[in-house]
Amino acid sequence: MGHIVPKLNDDTLYIERAFVNGEWVSATSGGTFPVYGKCPEFSAEDTVSAVYAANQALPGFRKTLARERARMLRRWYELVLENAEDLATLVTWENGKPLADARDEINYAASFLEWFSEEAPRVYGDTIPSTIAGQRIITVREPVGICALITPWNFPAAMITRKIGAALAAGCTVIVKAPAETPFTANAIVKLAQRAGIPKGVINIVTGLKNTAAIGEVLTTHPYIRKLSFTGSTNVGRLLMGQAASTIKRVSLELGGNSPFIVFEDVRDIEHAVTAAIKAKFRSSGQTCVCANRIYVHRAIFDQFAELFTQEVRKFKLGPGFNKDTTHGPLIHQRAIDKVDEHVRDAVLKGAKVVTGGRRAPEVGVNFYEPTILIGMTEDMLLAKEETFGPVAALFSFETEEEVVGLANNSEVGLAGYFFCADIQRAIRVAGALEVGMVGLNTGSISDAALPFGGMKQSGFGREGSKYGIEEYLEVKAITLGGST
Repeated sequence: MGHIVPKLNDDTLYIERAFVNGEWVSATSGGTFPVYGKCPEFSAEDTVSAVYAANQALPGFRKTLARERARMLRRWYELVLENAEDLATLVTWENGKPLADARDEINYAASFLEWFSEEAPRVYGDTIPSTIAGQRIITVREPVGICALITPWNFPAAMITRKIGAALAAGCTVIVKAPAETPFTANAIVKLAQRAGIPKGVINIVTGLKNTAAIGEVLTTHPYIRKLSFTGSTNVGRLLMGQAASTIKRVSLELGGNSPFIVFEDVRDIEHAVTAAIKAKFRSSGQTCVCANRIYVHRAIFDQFAELFTQEVRKFKLGPGFNKDTTHGPLIHQRAIDKVDEHVRDAVLKGAKVVTGGRRAPEVGVNFYEPTILIGMTEDMLLAKEETFGPVAALFSFETEEEVVGLANNSEVGLAGYFFCADIQRAIRVAGALEVGMVGLNTGSISDAALPFGGMKQSGFGREGSKYGIEEYLEVKAITLGGST
């Protein structure tokens, strides 16, 4: 894109290296893979070395005072904010999202470090009255151990801090498989962790492209690793979960979504609903797991909503992320473009109408697709069944609450759902009826460090962020105190 990788005020760019046991190392084979630069192509053996480093660091780190870990995370948070512009530049350079969006992501990433710095000293146990005379039961919470964390490319900074922040707050050590599409953001984030005083071996980064499956097999089957946390597709999550079963690891999975966005006829401010739907649909060009994939609008207000929605979408400006007037950047790679185009072509073939967009945009650059609105949608179309993960807004009409809740729940996945209405009784009913882990009521934005992030059904299990996020990295140990001997 014509931009130099920022150096975070350091003399080295950490190209062709990853972070293991407190050092920047190459793959033992010397192999690399290209991104915008080169990263080491780690083998299974390299990954095992990272596991050993995490294992060596675990005994000392798990005994650090919670307040000490809190101070490390707090310092890391401060360093992320101090280097926010460099980090945002890296995100745009690797991921393609507009620089303004990348800046928002860095603030979001930092918020998890701040949040878990505050959670670390608040890991409490219980005292339980025993049913046996002369005895008392107490519980303590201990770090689960070494954790394997596999993160995606769509939020290359925030998805790392959301996982690492919780793990370190609990006293765990980690091996992170950084996404092959965005490894330098991971390196930069971890370089700041090193500066924050986090001991060597506590955080280890492994990278690879052609060896991804071999790396994943080590992370899911190595007996030293006690927990796996994965964010990505449902198909890959299913595979990793099966592999992790061989050593009975604890598993947290944040998988695919197919989020419904419902606008009822009693909505008081339709323009607000339009603004929220646009944010929920087109954030990061539709490449988020909580994007609104199916937009259901009551028939009585459908035409008005569609007109206002189209007016706003036509104001978007496609372009490179570093251009000041760009509102939406490219998709991550050719496969993403192909899937988006397949969904649009399938919908049109089955009777949908393209209101705006609906085509690749090679004149703008590589991997650009026009922001698209489709109407005349039906449930037999691919877009109704699968997550598009691109800038395509599919507008469905409905007539009754019962009908639309049934349509919204007609999915194997259940990550997030959104709806707009004014009737408080309806709000309670629909929020309870939607089979999703997160509900946005009269809002299109739910991402927050305070939110327990996670889904139902084949969107996975476990929660990230919030007070529940640290629980995923803790074991409960019960101790029975007997009488005097």
